[in-house]
Amino acid sequence: MAIANTPSPPYYAVIFSSVRTEGDNGYGAMADRMLALASEQEGFLGIESAREEVGITVSYWASEEAIKQWKQNAEHLEAQRLGHKVWYAEFKVRVAKVERAYGI
Repeated sequence: MAIANTPSPPYYAVIFSSVRTEGDNGYGAMADRMLALASEQEGFLGIESAREEVGITVSYWASEEAIKQWKQNAEHLEAQRLGHKVWYAEFKVRVAKVERAYGI
């Protein structure tokens, strides 16, 4: 996975920090499906993810409306339900407006 190639700001970042439970329990397949599905969602700009003891996934979105639509996607709702029940010992979601971005 590469660093997301986002447009010039403003846009939004959804930061998902998590601590997983033991075992895969279907997590890998669902994560792959969620990435494929999000990539088809209007307003999706990209994603970056890293996992050690704490996993951090940042998805980038064109608008708050696009984020709301993604949150209500039926398959994503099922993934959220399984996340609460099976995959995560702890998690936090933070939504931020990106106002500046730079890099090499």
